[in-house]
Amino acid sequence: MMREFEIERQFNIKIESIRPNKGVYYLKTDKGERCLKKINYGIQKLLFVYGAKEHLISNGFPHVDRYFLNIEEEPFAVVNEDLYTLSEWINGRECDFHKQEDVALAAEKLAYMHLASKGYEPPENSKLKSDLERWPHLMEKRVKSMDKMRDMGRKKGNKSSFDLNYIKSIQFYKDLGKRAMKVLADSNYMDICKLTEAEKSFCHHDYTYHNIIIAENTVNVIDFDYCKREVRAYDIANFMIKVLKRVDWNMDYAKIIIDNYNKVDPLREEEYRVIFAFLLFPQRFWRLSNRYYYNEVSWGQNTFGSKLEDLIKEKENYLNFIEGFKSCYNQRE
Repeated sequence: MMREFEIERQFNIKIESIRPNKGVYYLKTDKGERCLKKINYGIQKLLFVYGAKEHLISNGFPHVDRYFLNIEEEPFAVVNEDLYTLSEWINGRECDFHKQEDVALAAEKLAYMHLASKGYEPPENSKLKSDLERWPHLMEKRVKSMDKMRDMGRKKGNKSSFDLNYIKSIQFYKDLGKRAMKVLADSNYMDICKLTEAEKSFCHHDYTYHNIIIAENTVNVIDFDYCKREVRAYDIANFMIKVLKRVDWNMDYAKIIIDNYNKVDPLREEEYRVIFAFLLFPQRFWRLSNRYYYNEVSWGQNTFGSKLEDLIKEKENYLNFIEGFKSCYNQRE
């Protein structure tokens, strides 16, 4: 149980009311509305995230959920060996990925965030998080793990609808994974990583609707828990997938994202190839299967089964999109 008086003492606030809200706590305090969040990783990683937000703010990108410091000038409280952060409560609405104007605003904001991220030197006592140069290895490892999970499904005496659908559809997704690996190998990915390393920029790594809060004319970006050194092509492709899966892989939305990103900071020709590799890779299929076979989340059988069915139903629209992307952005395989 969280001891509220410890939060009050360490952050020098008085809590007037507290209520849970989507994995965090909404606090009404004597100093205004606050967001209290329990952190499930260590202090070194938290200091990397704290430093990243401070860097964005000092580089002219203030619309983030900035951490408040405790009485020791640290961005956290320790209560019963648990870590908590306190930030301003950002009022507004979540970005609507069905609305083209929202998607356009979010794409622009992502470009501004990437620009402001350049030159980030993490604090000395923090842990540098980086995925630079790792994607060829990660893709290969994840494609291989699909076979292991298929064997786990085959060995089950009482197979669920998820197991049966997984076994039936694995080849399609493995083939996609291999196509993605080939495209990445045929790109300037390693050179782009070196440039990113030299620029000292970072990515949000979870740029999705509930982390993009729109209030009047301001777009706020929150929840930097997964941010790390990474090529910007990853954030762009990941954002595209999160939007496109909700709009039946409509190519118009992909163009809106790329056009509005390019208005702020144009992509280089070789970056389209890396984006294409990420769009091809069956990350969602791998992640869902991983969660199922390794019990990573406590969803019911029906939830897993329906999520996989929804993913399989997208295949035709997705493949049409991939062909459209190739033709629009001059990609080959």
